[in-house]
Amino acid sequence: MTMDNIIHDVAARLSLNEKGVSAVIKLLDEGATVPFISRYRKEATGALDEVAVRSVETTLKSVRELYTRKEFVADAITAAGAMTAKLEESLRNARSMTEVEDIYAPFKPKKRTRATIARERGLEPLARIIMAGNAPYPLRSAERFTGNKDICSAEDALAGARDIIAEWASESTRLRNMTRNTYRRQGAIVCTAAKEKDEELKASPYAAYAAFSNSVRRITSHQYLALRRAESEGMIKVKYSLDDSRGKLEDALSKAYASRLGSQECRKIVSEAVTDASRRLIRPSVENEVSAELKEEADRVAIDIFSQNLRQLLLASPLKGRRILALDPGYRTGCKTVAIDEKGDLLDDAVIYPTPPRNDIEGAHKTLKRMIDRFGLNAVAIGNGTASRETERFIRNSGLMVSDMIFVVSEDGASVYSASETARLEFPDKDVTVRGAVSIGRRLLDPLAELVKIDPKSIGVGQYQHDVDHSKLKNALDYTVMSCVNAVGVDVNTASASLLAYVSGIGPALAANIVKYRTENGSFATRNDLKKVPRLGAKAFEQAAGFLRIMSGSEPLDNTGIHPESYAIVKEMARLAGVKVKDLPGNTSILDSIDPAELSAKGLGGFETIADIVEELRKPGRDPRTDNAETAFTPGVESFEELRIGQKLPGIVSNITAFGAFIDLGIKENGLLHISRISTRRINSVGDVLRLGQHIEVSVIEIDSMRRRISLSMI
Repeated sequence: MTMDNIIHDVAARLSLNEKGVSAVIKLLDEGATVPFISRYRKEATGALDEVAVRSVETTLKSVRELYTRKEFVADAITAAGAMTAKLEESLRNARSMTEVEDIYAPFKPKKRTRATIARERGLEPLARIIMAGNAPYPLRSAERFTGNKDICSAEDALAGARDIIAEWASESTRLRNMTRNTYRRQGAIVCTAAKEKDEELKASPYAAYAAFSNSVRRITSHQYLALRRAESEGMIKVKYSLDDSRGKLEDALSKAYASRLGSQECRKIVSEAVTDASRRLIRPSVENEVSAELKEEADRVAIDIFSQNLRQLLLASPLKGRRILALDPGYRTGCKTVAIDEKGDLLDDAVIYPTPPRNDIEGAHKTLKRMIDRFGLNAVAIGNGTASRETERFIRNSGLMVSDMIFVVSEDGASVYSASETARLEFPDKDVTVRGAVSIGRRLLDPLAELVKIDPKSIGVGQYQHDVDHSKLKNALDYTVMSCVNAVGVDVNTASASLLAYVSGIGPALAANIVKYRTENGSFATRNDLKKVPRLGAKAFEQAAGFLRIMSGSEPLDNTGIHPESYAIVKEMARLAGVKVKDLPGNTSILDSIDPAELSAKGLGGFETIADIVEELRKPGRDPRTDNAETAFTPGVESFEELRIGQKLPGIVSNITAFGAFIDLGIKENGLLHISRISTRRINSVGDVLRLGQHIEVSVIEIDSMRRRISLSMI
């Protein structure tokens, strides 16, 4: 394995230029992160964007795993004394793990099998005679092997030889590929209800899979994950079906394996062995492979959807500069109420009881008015859990806050945060209910800064997250959080350790060191002051500096996405324009006169770097999340019982899956907007049309009162 081979393979798989791929791999191996490479090393990579750089990173991992496996297999075959030039070439050209494993199959250490027993009885020479096709009368040849006390007859000897030939056939790459292709083209997945759980299945979310059947080619990711979960819970039984009632597959396999044999009798024996190999060895193995392929693809789709949803949630517009009244609603235990300032710091907390059973409207009104007046609160965040709608109605009717500043906020994961070590460190003297209310308020104030404190799997978006590969899911979600944090940038003087940990090059340990240094020494005046933080060396500074912001510091460029390594370029720009550096940010007339190509030709820097600097200077300190601000949501109904077929309602997209979107209608039950009901044109991905938090209008097309399910349409 050489680096050139790896670069070539990664570039070929992604259809990218080898020079750019080579630069990305070199930077990754040096410890650079994807956000840093895509943002600050465009000249080296040929301006590959973040998606492409991330693809190189993930593909590089799989290619290196493939090459590592190739080396292991080559060593194992060589150690067995079986390596040939043909095998070496096959291994060298193998493009997938499946191909490598097919090559390795004949040489793998085997469990004790029928073929193993036949070999122990000395029948491998007979199997070779038959496979050579030179025995016109195999039964006579078999008689020579009956002297062994374990072999009772010539027929017994032939049966053992067939077992050996069946094993050889099962190791044939050609036969396995023929079987794989047949399953992929003609295979189907068939489900049947487990008799002992028939009634339970009817009342479960998996009722549709009681008599489900779909082709391997057409089954969707959510269908496959659903039936796997139903099977794991013992609700259904799943098997593969092949449209092969006349044995067409076995005939084709036998013809491919035995047609060259000269003896008709030998061909018959080999055909019988191939049929046995197909049904007993190859087909079960291939069915496992197909299952693994379907699972891998279903995981990929589910993880992609989860990542896209998480990105949209993290990049939701913040409500900056507001002082928040946050409520975690409840009935018997009351509404946990907190006041937080513009930075998210807790100012006060209380419990009110505006809902049943107490219905203390007057007392609740008095408490809230006191908090609003005392702390100048000017926005309300209400958790969307139990008693949410009643609490919202009370707030709106109270007249204490203008209607368009009353927001219902998802509280998914708030309980996870409130019981976490992070919450305990932030509020050691407060119980979990207060911490949860603070989290709800902070989600309105700055969703990204608050949600990074919670395990992404607990945030409540995506589909079947508990059924997908946990390692791949964690990797994808961690990357998504890191990508979002670095896209927005982080105020190093106010950010929590949880937020700083996702900054390029930082991580949890350095984040803790930054917060500790800030606490002991005061705010950072410049980015260069970060170098004083213990264990924050030159490499970490290089990776992180461009994504960290210093508001109102002594260096104006520290509040931009311009990397300190490029400050000299900005200073030269200012000199050429006859102004000071502090006069450049936001100065459209000067920036419009700057030609990146001209400055690059003069050797000031790379074209891409200069162009990025100019764009950063146009909108210094801009938060990209403010570009998609949403207004407060006013629901059209207050209860499930108010719903009617044909009713048009406002709604908010609360979750996106492969099969559709769940819509918050302002009541406890979310409605399902199936992908087929989003548009009259064909839609391949729900995420191409809808995004989380989007305000839409829907029509009610079906109401299932028993299961309290609502079907919606945008058509």
